[in-house]
Amino acid sequence: MSKYFNFLKKALSGEEVDYTKATIRSAVLLLAIPMMLEMAMESVFALVDLYFVGHLKESGFAIQTVGLTESVLSVMYSIAIGMSMAATAMVARRIGEKNPEQASRSAAQVLLVSFAVTFILSLFGVIYAEEILILMGSKPEAASYGKGFTRIMMGSSVIIMLLFLINGIFRGAGNAAIAMKSLWIANIANIILCPVLIKGFGPVPAMGLTGAALATTIGRSIGVIYQLYHLLIADSQIRIQSKYFTPDFSIIKSVIKIATPGIFQFVIASCSWIFLAQLVATTGGENASAGYQTALRLMMFFMFPAWGLSNAASTLVGQNMGANEMLRAEQSVMKTVKYNVIFMVIVSVIFFFMGDFLAGFFTNETEIRNIATNALHIMAVGFIFYGIGMVMINAFNGAGDTWTPTWVNLCGFWLFQIPFAYLLSKYFDLGPKGVFISIPVAEALITIVAFLLFKRGKWKTVKV
Repeated sequence: MSKYFNFLKKALSGEEVDYTKATIRSAVLLLAIPMMLEMAMESVFALVDLYFVGHLKESGFAIQTVGLTESVLSVMYSIAIGMSMAATAMVARRIGEKNPEQASRSAAQVLLVSFAVTFILSLFGVIYAEEILILMGSKPEAASYGKGFTRIMMGSSVIIMLLFLINGIFRGAGNAAIAMKSLWIANIANIILCPVLIKGFGPVPAMGLTGAALATTIGRSIGVIYQLYHLLIADSQIRIQSKYFTPDFSIIKSVIKIATPGIFQFVIASCSWIFLAQLVATTGGENASAGYQTALRLMMFFMFPAWGLSNAASTLVGQNMGANEMLRAEQSVMKTVKYNVIFMVIVSVIFFFMGDFLAGFFTNETEIRNIATNALHIMAVGFIFYGIGMVMINAFNGAGDTWTPTWVNLCGFWLFQIPFAYLLSKYFDLGPKGVFISIPVAEALITIVAFLLFKRGKWKTVKV
């Protein structure tokens, strides 16, 4: 027990480790433990909001607004994740080459590009918040009710981007503990502020749904301040100096080369989820939409830790390729697959036997709860495929081969999942259930294709 406790302490402490020399099992777990906890905390944001707003007077409107806003924000997440992929790949490769100064310089250039892009999109979301909700399938009265929440959340996109991006930098450097701690700090602040700002406390007035948005934004901002301290001031392997922000077009070119397909990769997936959310709202109405969004948030709560575990593959592939250890890079990926499959089997069992209980925790409406439970049972069928597919995608991204998973996502989501969901829900008149069925089927197809492409090994030739 002492041995395992010391290992856990080492994983959570942020102690610097040469991941190109440690045993593969140790390297995977030392990265995976803080990464899983980090991503679990990211999913907690939406769940905390969902819990508190689910008990408001207009809970149907509130749950739908939170869900639809998160679906639209997934485009922002896509940009942030795409840029963080570039940061992780470039920083990991430079760390593998034992060149921390160039890793820090690369990180600064990614921050420079990302900030400019996200600011413009954030402004657009603030101006057209109500129109965005209506476009997503919300009724005018529901859109009017929730526009304040959406406006604040869209306006905080720059904060969301920084939170994802800086964590990507630390993951690339192998310091996943700082990334984890920033999300813990942000979530603790959000959990404290949510009931205070939503229901009111002392001199603080009750702000309802708008209070949830403010709590989340303030919490994330506190997390970003913690990140910036370690990135700009603290003595760590990655430390950005002001001179590194001077545009270096050779690095910016590399950033764009990796990040552009990476952004498309997740925009493709996000837009697919947006279409599915809109399809559920139009074929099933407000309760179906709220039930689907509840199921989706629950699914993401368990998907994010799996994604965190798969991020270990990204860092290990990048650093081992930098050290010219190609076989070790591939072995690291397969070891990560093994652990992710075990995790996803456990999640599947939880959803099959506790789906109704979990859904009931977030809503008192019987119809919404039943729809959410049905969605959870159907989507859980594909969880093992999700686990394998995540690792494959992150392995490609860690190598800097962001085009391969982009094409896989394009074919899997847009050419298969969307038409298949439309066919089942409308042509075969299955409604929301048809959408639920399309999700595990598409994910299984994507996973099989990604695995076959990974085994071909073209990713080993990518230069970053």
